[in-house]
Amino acid sequence: MTFRPLLGLALLAAAPLTPAADWPNWRGPTRDGISTETGWKLASGAAKQLWTAQVGMGCSAVHVSNGRAYTQGNKNETDTIYCFDAVTGKEIWKHSYPCPLQPKFWEGGTLATPTVDGDRVYALSKTGDLFCFEAATGKIVWQKHLEKDFGGKMPTWGFAGSPLILKDQLLLDTGAPGGSVVALAKATGKLVWKNGSDQAGYSTLQPFSRAGKDYLANFNGVALVVLEQKGGKEVGRYPFKTKYDVNAVTPIISGDKLFIAAGYNHGSALVRFTGSALEKVWENNQMKNHFNSCVLVDGFLYGFDENNLACMELATGNLKWTQTGIGKASLMLADGKLIILAEKGDLIIATPSPESFKETARAKVLGGKCWCVPVLANGRLYAKNNAGDLVCLDLSGK
Repeated sequence: MTFRPLLGLALLAAAPLTPAADWPNWRGPTRDGISTETGWKLASGAAKQLWTAQVGMGCSAVHVSNGRAYTQGNKNETDTIYCFDAVTGKEIWKHSYPCPLQPKFWEGGTLATPTVDGDRVYALSKTGDLFCFEAATGKIVWQKHLEKDFGGKMPTWGFAGSPLILKDQLLLDTGAPGGSVVALAKATGKLVWKNGSDQAGYSTLQPFSRAGKDYLANFNGVALVVLEQKGGKEVGRYPFKTKYDVNAVTPIISGDKLFIAAGYNHGSALVRFTGSALEKVWENNQMKNHFNSCVLVDGFLYGFDENNLACMELATGNLKWTQTGIGKASLMLADGKLIILAEKGDLIIATPSPESFKETARAKVLGGKCWCVPVLANGRLYAKNNAGDLVCLDLSGK
């Protein structure tokens, strides 16, 4: 991989990097794509590159916990789960197993990102291999297969949702006709409950609470479905059929409302959860998120309407502005700033504003196609392209 220095970037911050934060699971600790880190910055001139690695094909991002960084990729029809020292990039352990690349209108490779929970890490392959490892050593604690063990049915592009850990359970959408959403004992992999019969989408389950009760939002291949966390009883459904069944983004929760979106000229919707049903607030063909979820800031959504960055008012669904020229991309938010990894490898920093697009810095950090969401954790930015070129940059300002 050829790394190009970040030239001419300047983000000013008066405070030191505090508080720092791990990023152990999909969309971060608060599951909304927003980091609690403050004070991170990029000094003018070349940014400090800490390390690089080549991990193989796929769209798995990087999750960080307890000084270790985890990701996965595919080389030579073999999936490998990697554990690196988050600071130095030294390989701590890896685990490989046969898995097809399966390119289909894209490069192919891994989809889900490993989830870290305490001293365990959980990883899922596109074909349904589910592992629980010791986070520090890579020793397999248990392993299952979504199709063989739970009757799952793999969607067209493979299983993509990252394992969701809630208390003592692991939850996933298997697409099984006789129980699509499953809850497993995270310590053993033993089935606790299963419910539903919808085909799987490409989204990660989203937990939320209302009126003292705990729920799961499952954006599957055909609908947004709300289940009770205890037992999996379905309590609400909003049909949302997208071409090729590509419902891929994670629902965004705001009070009693849930936001969902999909690409392929479908659009987005805001629905209200009453406790026993899902009711439409609005639905339109704006904000067509193909694979990356929006972030919600002060009542406004920032995300990618297919190839263009856009800002939408959550309450009304009105599009405030669209910025062309970035292409398909992924983003997160930290310290009130958008961190965007554009499709062609540009790192873009912008200030979220409903008035207009306000870019503050831009630099080339990767080549190839970049569909992997960037992750900022403990002052370090992890960026990866689909070919598996991974770079870690120092943004601590130290």
